[in-house]
Amino acid sequence: MEVANTDLKTLINDFLGYLLVEKSLSRLTIRDYRLYLDRFAQWLYDNSIPVKPENIDLETIHRYRIFLAGFVNKNGASLKQVTQTYHVIALRSFLRYLITQRDLDTLNPDKIDLSKSEDRIISFLNPEQITRLLESPQISDVLGLRDRTILELLFSTGLRVSELVKLNRDQINLDRREFGVKGKGNKVRVVFISDSAAEWIGRYLAVRKDVFKPLFIRYSRDRSEEKEGERMRLSARSIQLIVKKYSKKAGLPFDAHPHTLRHSFATDLLIGGADLRSVQEMLGHESIRTTQVYTHVTNKHLKEVYQKYHSRK
Repeated sequence: MEVANTDLKTLINDFLGYLLVEKSLSRLTIRDYRLYLDRFAQWLYDNSIPVKPENIDLETIHRYRIFLAGFVNKNGASLKQVTQTYHVIALRSFLRYLITQRDLDTLNPDKIDLSKSEDRIISFLNPEQITRLLESPQISDVLGLRDRTILELLFSTGLRVSELVKLNRDQINLDRREFGVKGKGNKVRVVFISDSAAEWIGRYLAVRKDVFKPLFIRYSRDRSEEKEGERMRLSARSIQLIVKKYSKKAGLPFDAHPHTLRHSFATDLLIGGADLRSVQEMLGHESIRTTQVYTHVTNKHLKEVYQKYHSRK
């Protein structure tokens, strides 16, 4: 691949650094933004389009969207509509950064409309599936207790995996059944723990023989000699593999991920009667629009209840 305009690449790198440091976005999100913006920069270069910010206009965006709609990778796969939308969202965020943080003259991102994408598919587990998943770990040793606690805490709190792995054992207040986390955009919120999750946290910590600071640590022969044990902290990838492992063991119809438990947490609350604003706060969503995606799921559930139980079928 040819190297696109250096100035634009530098601005993209600066923007990604801004997202990491100032907005506290996850490295996975930043990786996706880099892919989307590098693709835009390369498309400009390949089509001999001037790549200075002031030259980006609606016509350029229109042509780029046509390119995305017809894009086919080396495996012959095209971009889903929702993925095309993610490209445009990343571009809008980049343009807003150029205007607000770099004081550059470029296209107002508000002029770029987002196409109506296909409904985002929310995968969640029903109560019976949740029970099977939570009861999958063998709890006869510390490893199984750790894994059971991870699953319980994910479903009890709706935490993002990036938030879960940062937890330290001394920040969990089991008496008050709550703790604080710093989520996206450095937004701090209070997270509540169910009685069941609190019980498993207590059981897990009771068998911990170490003094390491992280709440969830790995168990291997390569033990850290450092006092706080930061090197022993489980990674987000490790948590993902743990959830996937037990979803297979539980015989779930699909591979569950940590975010599946977050979806299940939100859906469980809404079906149980929680209001959308409260769920928004518990999930740490900046915008209510992000939380509203769950109403499609709960509305479908309510419709099924209506059709099953209403007397005038």
